[in-house]
Amino acid sequence: MIYQSFAELYDELFDPAMYDQWLDFVAQRVAPTSGPLLDLACGSGRLGVQLAKRGYDVSGLDLSEEMLALAAQHATDADVTMPLMAGDMLDLTVLGSYQTVTCFADSFCYLPDLDAVTQAFREVHDHLAIGGKFLFDVITPYQTDEVYPGYMYNYVDDTRAFVWTSYGTEDDDHAAEHDLAFFTLDEQTGQYRKVTELHHERTYVLADYQRALQAAGLTLERVSADFGNEEISDKTTRWFFEVKREA
Repeated sequence: MIYQSFAELYDELFDPAMYDQWLDFVAQRVAPTSGPLLDLACGSGRLGVQLAKRGYDVSGLDLSEEMLALAAQHATDADVTMPLMAGDMLDLTVLGSYQTVTCFADSFCYLPDLDAVTQAFREVHDHLAIGGKFLFDVITPYQTDEVYPGYMYNYVDDTRAFVWTSYGTEDDDHAAEHDLAFFTLDEQTGQYRKVTELHHERTYVLADYQRALQAAGLTLERVSADFGNEEISDKTTRWFFEVKREA
C-alpha cells in the first residue's frame, strides 16, 4: 500500500509550505460556513487540520490506515474535530453528501488508468451537493515527460537519509516511477535500516480530464497553475481544477 511502510517519515519530510498553499487555494474559493467538506486521499491530515482550525467542517478519507492514524494524532494535537474514514475513492457508497470535495497532491495520478479517474469523478459527483465545489490538482504531462526523468532529491540529517529518484516509463504515456528509499539509524546497533517504495504516477492531457469530468456530470469552471495564481502554459507542472456540480 502506498506510503504504508514509511508514512511517518514521509509526513515529516513533506514540504509544509505546500499545505499553506493548498489551504489558501481552498479558502479563496469556499467559505468555512458553506457546509461539510470532504478531503479525499487526506493522507496524514495536515491540510484537513489546517482547514478545521479555520472553521471548516472537514472530514478525511484515505486508503492507508497508517496515514489515518497520523491524521488522528495531528487532529488531537491541534485540538480539532476531524472525522476520518478508511476507504477507496473508487467506491464512496457509504458516505453522505458534501458541499465541497478536495483532493490534492496529485492523488488521482496514482489511479491505474483514465477509466479509474473517470470513476473517481463519478463518485465525487454522487456525493457532492448540487451547487457544490470540487477542487483538485494533478501533475501535467510536462512534469512527467520533461521534469521527472532523471530527477533526484536527497535529504540527510544526523539519524536519517532520504533518496528520491524518478524515471520516465515506456509502458504508459505521461507516466513516471519514483524510487523512494528511507534510511533510519538504529542507535543501539549503529546501523541504518532501509525502507523502500516504488510509486507509479500517470497523468493525461488536459482534454482527457475535461472529458472525464463531463462524463461524470461535472462542470469545469477553471484550470489554473501555481495554486490558482497563474494561467496555465505549456510548461505548467501542476494543474489546479475548480469544478462544480450543477445538477
